[in-house]
Amino acid sequence: MTAVKAIVSIGLLALLLSRVDLSRLWDVARQASPLWLGAALLLYLAMVLASAWRWDVLLRAQHVRLPYSFLTQSFLVATFFNNFLPSNIGGDVVRITDTAKAAGSKTLATTVVLIDRGLGLLGLALLAATGATLVHRLAVGPVGPGVLWAGFGLGAIIATPALLMPETATKLLQPLRVFHQEWVDARIEKLTYALTRFKETPAALAACFLGAVAVQAILVLFYVSIARGMQIPIGFAELAVIVPVSFIVQMAPVSVNGFGVREATFAFYFRRLGLPLESALVISFAGAALIMLFSLTGGVAYLRRSVLS
Repeated sequence: MTAVKAIVSIGLLALLLSRVDLSRLWDVARQASPLWLGAALLLYLAMVLASAWRWDVLLRAQHVRLPYSFLTQSFLVATFFNNFLPSNIGGDVVRITDTAKAAGSKTLATTVVLIDRGLGLLGLALLAATGATLVHRLAVGPVGPGVLWAGFGLGAIIATPALLMPETATKLLQPLRVFHQEWVDARIEKLTYALTRFKETPAALAACFLGAVAVQAILVLFYVSIARGMQIPIGFAELAVIVPVSFIVQMAPVSVNGFGVREATFAFYFRRLGLPLESALVISFAGAALIMLFSLTGGVAYLRRSVLS
């Protein structure tokens, strides 16, 4: 699968690069303003801090209290793993491992991370659907507003029973008992306990969801800063469609960390806006490069942790 993903990523990138003037692409890239790129990095830091706060809110709803600095460091390490491993699962494993002991259960730690992921996806879909509805020039395409609103609605329909009727939701897992009854029963019991806790703390879920929308808005501003730094005429409203949709498309397990798929999504929407393909690629490449550069701080934190342990 990794080989297939690499072929897809390389193939898409090669196709896109074959259709641009590389010298013009370089001309756009080298006029980047260090000040604006620095602002983009600060915005990415704000996104990490907001994401760690959301995680903290959900953990506190489960009566799990850990220092915010520890959660921020763990999120940085997870970001490093997400960007330098061919899957986002590695980052989630870091977060679960770091909180399992305090939570007293890997199942509880996993549930918190999955709820965090789910609410984040709902926030992503809401921002993308709202943006696609407001920006008429981007209202059509493979992922139009209808599809995005349907995705948001479906996610809400799935999440609501699980959070408001935890006993009913966990009954759906009963067929898994045929594999290992005692082990599955223990996990279902812990999952039911965690979902019941969330049912009792709706304010935490609401705060986490609003935080998810804020995180996605910050990521849009991250790309707006890059566009400003390269004097590319595209604003928040347009990128509020393009950036979330590119994240949604990257979730399909067909490429290595979204490379190629992300650039193709940017290219599709930039062409609809009448902007050159070079602009789409340079913003996408610059965004990926800055994120990977920032993620190195997580690598440093991981090495420091390894040395101290």
